[in-house]
Amino acid sequence: MKRFLLVLLTILIPVTGHAATAGKQPKAPPTPPPTVVTEAAPVALDGTELFRIRKRVLSLSPQERARAITTRLTRLADNPLTPRNPVTVFDGETSSDLAAGELVLMVVTDQDAVAEGKPRAVLAREYAARINATLEKHREERSLRRLLEGGLYALLATAVLIAALLFFRGLFPRIYGRIDSWRTDRIRSVKIQSFEILTADRIASGLVFLARATRVVLVLLLLYFYIPLVFSFFPWTSGYASTLLDYALAPLHAMGSAVATYLPKLVFVAVIILVMRYVIKGVSLLFAEMEKGSIAISGFYPEWAEPTFKIVRFLLIAFTAVIVFPYLPGSDSPAFKGVSIFLGVLFSLGSTSAVANVIAGIILTYTRAFSIGDRVRINDTTGDVLEKSLLATHIRTIKNVDITIPNSLVLGSHILNYSALSRQKNLILHTSVTIGYDAPWRTVHDLLISAALATERILPEPHPFVLQTALNDFYVTYELNAYTDAPHAMAQTYSDLHRNIQDAFNQGGVEIMSPHYSQIRDGNRTTIPEEYLPEGYQPGGIRITSGKD
Repeated sequence: MKRFLLVLLTILIPVTGHAATAGKQPKAPPTPPPTVVTEAAPVALDGTELFRIRKRVLSLSPQERARAITTRLTRLADNPLTPRNPVTVFDGETSSDLAAGELVLMVVTDQDAVAEGKPRAVLAREYAARINATLEKHREERSLRRLLEGGLYALLATAVLIAALLFFRGLFPRIYGRIDSWRTDRIRSVKIQSFEILTADRIASGLVFLARATRVVLVLLLLYFYIPLVFSFFPWTSGYASTLLDYALAPLHAMGSAVATYLPKLVFVAVIILVMRYVIKGVSLLFAEMEKGSIAISGFYPEWAEPTFKIVRFLLIAFTAVIVFPYLPGSDSPAFKGVSIFLGVLFSLGSTSAVANVIAGIILTYTRAFSIGDRVRINDTTGDVLEKSLLATHIRTIKNVDITIPNSLVLGSHILNYSALSRQKNLILHTSVTIGYDAPWRTVHDLLISAALATERILPEPHPFVLQTALNDFYVTYELNAYTDAPHAMAQTYSDLHRNIQDAFNQGGVEIMSPHYSQIRDGNRTTIPEEYLPEGYQPGGIRITSGKD
């Protein structure tokens, strides 16, 4: 019976397994768990790396093991009672212990040996030998002899530094004096024909500046080598020597790498700037010829050449900046963009009036309201135009006072230009006198014209003329008009003209009765000055006659 059951089970088990396998899809093989790669942690003493820990021990990671071992090594190295070669190896079945007396420094496991590709016992003894050698070096570096040697070397380096600084102190003033003595005899100005590019004083000043900069660089180099050298003489500061060197060399290395990376863009920027420079020079020559009149364009006046060139140059420079900006180092950084936006906001908020004056200056230029040297009147200011820029107009008054008027104020005011047409048609000066009705108007005309012709800077041709502008209650208003070609001497010309009018009327016996007298007086007495009256003049008496025959 038992034999029968065994045979039956032998037949049924394969069949059942085959049916179960046929009813189900074959499963994929299980994915192996990902391998965790742990970074090796170094164990070091006094900045010297002894070995690296690559494997975990129980719950301790390689980093935690390395920190613990480093802490124990430091404690052992700082103990003055530590004997020579204190670290020994104790091999066990699965690990090797590195101990110094009762202090266990570390445990070397079979996994550590597999990671390093060496037998565990060999690896443990290599670690022990490295630790003992490093402890011996640590002890020797802190011995009294080595400290005295370090102090002696530090004093020697300090003496060399002081000697070098004293040498520079005596040498460079002599170089400065020698360069100053060369200003007149050895250094010559750089000239192209008669055009002086660099004067001898500028060249000498540049050489003095170069010598001063050389002195500063040499002093900095001495300090750069002196400080790490002195630090390297003592074990407590020897680590700072390499740190300081890294601090100095890291920026230089970063700068060199940045320059090497930026070099293609720098070449592009240089080519763009060079091309635009020659374009601006060509535009400058074009507008210079237009200003001279060699090139004439209909509707374009020669005085527009200089301001138009400045506008075109500004637009070309702005266009160049737009092209070059993306190729500048750091242009994509948020800090660069933030600073650009901040400066733009400041400029827009603080330059409202300045922009208004610039626009007004451009409009004044192209309206040709006045030119430099013209005699103008702007609001209550009369004088000669000294300078006109994009921001303001400078005027010198007849009292020799310089006045600066913002262009926005000039544009919003009426402008009287006395010089604009005086070059072709001359300027008309006019003044008015009021004469009573008892004086014949022809006589008044003759007297006014004779006074004008007797005035200096009044032109005889075109001939002066008189206009009667009003017939008032008590007198007639006569306006004298005379031509002059000297608008800049208007004040003196008016003064001479008024003086000559008084003389002419007094000599002609015509009394200037304006304003009229409103008081009772002896009307027989004339108002003509005594020197113009005939000798023995006596006013007539008052005659009262009856209205009856």
